[in-house]
Amino acid sequence: MELLVPLALATVIVLILLLAAAWVYIDAPNHEMSPLKWAAITFFIPFFGFFAYIFEREERTPNPAAERREEHFVDGAFEVHKSRADDAPWVSDDKSAETGEQNTGEKNENER
Repeated sequence: MELLVPLALATVIVLILLLAAAWVYIDAPNHEMSPLKWAAITFFIPFFGFFAYIFEREERTPNPAAERREEHFVDGAFEVHKSRADDAPWVSDDKSAETGEQNTGEKNENER
């Protein structure tokens, strides 16, 4: 009877690891990843292997929002969203370009 509780606990843990490995094995091909490799990592390295798979999977999942470039303007080395397009540029504006001043993003006393 004393051995029953640890045996039941070990069985539950192994079942959870098998279920996680099975889910990874089924899900990995959807993200162009090796199912056998990631299922083995998930099973033999408990918890860390599963979360490593989740993080790696997220990096490989295409982000449709990042692929839509029509919503962004390219302003030098930066992409500026349409909602921010009317803001003053970071580096310089017309007035500061004439006077040679740099725009730091802070308002001076005349603009307040």
